[in-house]
Amino acid sequence: MKWMKNLKDYVPPSFVVERDDYRCIRCKACVEQCSFDATFYDEEEDKVWNWNANCVGCNRCVAICPTEAIVVRRAEPSYRYNHNWNGHIDSLKKRAMFGGTPVVSMGNDRPYPIYWDHLLLNASQVTNPSIDPLREPMELKTFLGRKPRALELTDSGLKTKITPQLELEVPIMFAAMSYGALSYNVIEALGRAAKEVGTYYNSGEGGLNKDHYKFKGNIIVQVASGRFGVHKDYLDVGSAIEIKIGQGAKPGIGGHLPGEKVSETISETRMMPKGSDAISPAPHHDVYSIEDLRQLIYALKEATEYKKPVAVKIAAVHNVAAIASGIARAGADIIVLDGFKGGTGAAPQVIRDNVGLPIELALAVVDERLRQEGIRQDVSIVIGGGVRNSMDVVKAIALGADAVYIGTAALIAIGCTMCQQCHTGRCAWGISTQDPHLGKRVNPEIASKRLINLLEVWALEIKETMGAMGINSIESLRGNRLNLRGVGLTEKELEILGVLPAGE
Repeated sequence: MKWMKNLKDYVPPSFVVERDDYRCIRCKACVEQCSFDATFYDEEEDKVWNWNANCVGCNRCVAICPTEAIVVRRAEPSYRYNHNWNGHIDSLKKRAMFGGTPVVSMGNDRPYPIYWDHLLLNASQVTNPSIDPLREPMELKTFLGRKPRALELTDSGLKTKITPQLELEVPIMFAAMSYGALSYNVIEALGRAAKEVGTYYNSGEGGLNKDHYKFKGNIIVQVASGRFGVHKDYLDVGSAIEIKIGQGAKPGIGGHLPGEKVSETISETRMMPKGSDAISPAPHHDVYSIEDLRQLIYALKEATEYKKPVAVKIAAVHNVAAIASGIARAGADIIVLDGFKGGTGAAPQVIRDNVGLPIELALAVVDERLRQEGIRQDVSIVIGGGVRNSMDVVKAIALGADAVYIGTAALIAIGCTMCQQCHTGRCAWGISTQDPHLGKRVNPEIASKRLINLLEVWALEIKETMGAMGINSIESLRGNRLNLRGVGLTEKELEILGVLPAGE
């Protein structure tokens, strides 16, 4: 029968679909909507069945069911309890079954400490009155790029020449997510939202569909080791260029877009054969030192007539502060730090779950190192990888960031349920797929409106929080760690973060 399991390869299902047969009206909407073949209709018995082994917990069927007849719950562990082995039995079986390392999606989901949740913000009381953001102006505008060490003024105005800057109405941008990893409609929604709010979205390493050149003025274009889709028109359409050296979800290895997602339009955009895996090598083959990186930075500046800032993106790793110092001295205008909880469309599970650093620690040590060396004003710092809400943004800026990238949070706002199946290309919500039928499930107008709502609400929450702290400008918060206190952290963790313990 269709749902019979293979006993030789048997791994217990991760999810169980429970259906209330009394409520079910046999509309078969769940059958049509399930892209993982976990639901099917038996005409002879007039009954909808589920194959639990195929369920990935995307909850599309739950959302679409008109009578609320479906519940998806996580399956209870069926093995005898063993603290050392229970989390690894299925993983071992899958490796033995397929003869390869599992590829997974999204960010690190292991229970490592989340330092945002151990940082508390200050608030004004008597001597420093709070500010009402509804009555008084609050400034969130942010400029990203190299800043002069001093400003020289004359009677006629500013004499000091300012290098090109990115101007953001809110200190939040949409992270690098490529066309290929995401569907056409999602890229369209990100572009519309960035333009409406006055921020930027990053094209990722897959080039840019010509349909989206219309968002010029709100695009950051990325140059990765594979150089997919990189040409003069692509560089010209970007307001900034980002050189991708590393990614938080998979430090030390290159990018990977499975061939199943390389459609005709993706192959044209990336300038590669249809259906073949798009694999970016781990290193740029022209970058093996800081001096090589400097050459690439200035080659891109030269190619774009020094009209736009150049950023360098690196993963948060153990010697990140020293690397960031070298990048600043190499001529980068912006340093992008990506933490190990950052999302990805596809990565080896062993890398995603075991390599890298929490972004909070990386940010703190990089900001401190650049300040100690007197070069902090030479670069802006943008962080990403695990920014979940507006308070994470506030805490990141207080730790030293100039702005943040959000990727996973943006996808969740559109409809993502974090089922971690992006690499399959079968996303039931139409987000991380190139299947034209599935991709239509994202309405770009509705999705862009949801993204706009998210950024506007976050901006309001940031202003409310700044008002409570007695601060009316985001510049006054940047790097101001005296407005942070740590709770539940060790003395060493507090030292690395550069914050005082709660109560001091």
